[in-house]
Amino acid sequence: MGAMTINRKRPEECMNVNHTNSDSQRKRAKFSTKPVPSATSAVARLSRYPEVHAPLAREVHAPCRQRKFERARVSVSVSASDAMGNVLAAKFKEAKRSAAAKCRILVEEGKEVTEVDAETESEGRYENSSVEGAGGDGDKVVRVQQQSQSTLSFDSEVTNAKLKVASGEKVWGYETQRDLENVHVYKKLLEDVGRRSDTLQRLNFEIDLHEKRRDYYNLVRPKKELVEEEEVPQEPFVALTSEEEDEVERAFSANRWRILVTHKNSNIEITGEKFQCLRPAGWLNDEVINLYLELLKEREQREPLKFLKCHFFNTFFYKKLISGPKGYDFKSVRRWTSQRNLGYSLLECDKIFVPIHQEIHWCLAVINKKDKKFQYLDSMKGEDSSVLEKLAKYFADEVNDKTGKHIDVNTWKKEFVKDLPQQKNGYDCGVFMIKYADFYSRGLELCFNQENMSYFRCRTAKEILRLKAE
Repeated sequence: MGAMTINRKRPEECMNVNHTNSDSQRKRAKFSTKPVPSATSAVARLSRYPEVHAPLAREVHAPCRQRKFERARVSVSVSASDAMGNVLAAKFKEAKRSAAAKCRILVEEGKEVTEVDAETESEGRYENSSVEGAGGDGDKVVRVQQQSQSTLSFDSEVTNAKLKVASGEKVWGYETQRDLENVHVYKKLLEDVGRRSDTLQRLNFEIDLHEKRRDYYNLVRPKKELVEEEEVPQEPFVALTSEEEDEVERAFSANRWRILVTHKNSNIEITGEKFQCLRPAGWLNDEVINLYLELLKEREQREPLKFLKCHFFNTFFYKKLISGPKGYDFKSVRRWTSQRNLGYSLLECDKIFVPIHQEIHWCLAVINKKDKKFQYLDSMKGEDSSVLEKLAKYFADEVNDKTGKHIDVNTWKKEFVKDLPQQKNGYDCGVFMIKYADFYSRGLELCFNQENMSYFRCRTAKEILRLKAE
């Protein structure tokens, strides 16, 4: 039989948290018939640990927002751990309420808009909440009614309804706010414009003043007489007939050694080879130019009342005039203008035309006795003052040689004509030159341009073939 010990004070000692397991305080066990608990039993294991003493209870006030009206503060007697939990929960709920205050909840099912006001919600919450607490020796009862009906309804709507979260900018009228900003910008711009109003008025006044001055000058300025179309002769631009065009084409395709025409008064012969210069892009040679100038003189003699009295030097005159050792030799050309050779007096002519060959470029010089000036016409708008000076000296020597009189040509004007048709290529200078002489001998302005050059080439070819300038 085994001996059994009975510890009468075991239940009291196990429940007592201040009990210590010292051997000195224990009483020796007596033999008993009751079974002895083993070392692994629950009672034995619990008896090894001391009872945890609850800390002293103290009154803790829950955190709350500053209210507009004084309300009774709520106090709760809880343990330190419970107080810390309530603080964290209060902070979390406060952050939740502040975030919800920035949004509007659009309930999709009911099509209603519910606005959440954090301050109103918190006030209602604290009005309806009550905390009751009682603490004893290890026993505590805590009853908290935390949420009001508004908060519960809000949570239920968030949980159960299908929601749409609208942007706070759109809900609270961000677009209207932006429009107001634009209005402020416009007002600022208007103010800036208003500050510049004086400058704008001054500029408008100056514009009006300049316009009035322009109108006045237009009235005072002598108007350039416009030549009416009916007064401009159509003879320089008469179109060639089909027979004349065929005649010109046959001449262009003739044998190069064949003599197409012969001018008896000047003894100039035009062969098929020389005639080719009148084709497009051809450079006019001396024979073609000299023959055409002879035809212009015959035209004036044929109809003296219709054309000005002119003289046309050939292309060799100016070369002979400047062939002297000092660049001038009157004696070499003195007999070119005798009454016997010309059949008329050079001094009786209104205009004297002198072809000028500048290496590879043709120009025209005019001794304009009618207007008392020396003119230089270049289709490339070039200028050569030495040409006009030598022609002025020649004309003074010519007058002195033929009449014995001295004429002061220094009072005559030397003009480089600028208002004249210009060539736009490198091969039509000869055609421009003979047409300057043609129009000036008619007493007409130079009313042609580069586009008329192809027509003038065909017309000149036709007039040379028929030995008659029209």
